[in-house]
Amino acid sequence: MLARRYPVMSRKLVVLALSLVVRSGDAPAVAQGPDELPVVFVADFESGNLAGWSFTDPDAWRITTQDGNHVLDQFRASKYEPPVRSPLNIALVPGVDVGDFELDLKVRSTTRDYPHRDLCLFFGHQDTSHFYYVHLGKEADPHAHSIFLVNGQPRVSIAEKRTEGTPWTDGWHRVRVVRSVEKGLIQVFFDDLKNPIMTAHDRTFTHGRIGVGSFDDTGQFDDIKIRASVAKAAKQ
Repeated sequence: MLARRYPVMSRKLVVLALSLVVRSGDAPAVAQGPDELPVVFVADFESGNLAGWSFTDPDAWRITTQDGNHVLDQFRASKYEPPVRSPLNIALVPGVDVGDFELDLKVRSTTRDYPHRDLCLFFGHQDTSHFYYVHLGKEADPHAHSIFLVNGQPRVSIAEKRTEGTPWTDGWHRVRVVRSVEKGLIQVFFDDLKNPIMTAHDRTFTHGRIGVGSFDDTGQFDDIKIRASVAKAAKQ
């Protein structure tokens, strides 16, 4: 279904068993602890390979070098018009559709400093008008710095608790998103991985694809790792 809605770079997708790791960019295997969810996807972009990724606009994305390191770079605005009011710049990771998960990655905002300066993380992605996303906005308001649900209509904030905004700098930051479907719990962490900056409860979508991007800004992403209790091949 997504192949008809998003431009997709050609490559046969990897079909996963639960015990396998999808590697994007030939990243090394990640060690697992006994109490951790299994790793189902890793990407460090060192190979320069974006095969299998799905984009709202492939021409807005590239792999570039930043401080001697290869990173995923959304360097300009996507030429994309969503069916309902929602982010414009989306890159979905290849191959996996997950339920419970823990997403860890590094992010860097490359836009100007202003109240809605943002980057976004996507999960539970079903199609172009049904998904969740985290908006890491500099200043919180009804349309910024929250957890949002897109369910066939313009995005709606579902965060129960959130901070006053994301303390963006021009450097790299570590972000984590954790979801427990049974509990309906969604938590978002920014640099401090012990205290969430946003919390919500929702079970509208119990599984889906994961992605990165921004609403209408630019940014870079690196060292993406997804741990999940269930992983299956994602529909493109």
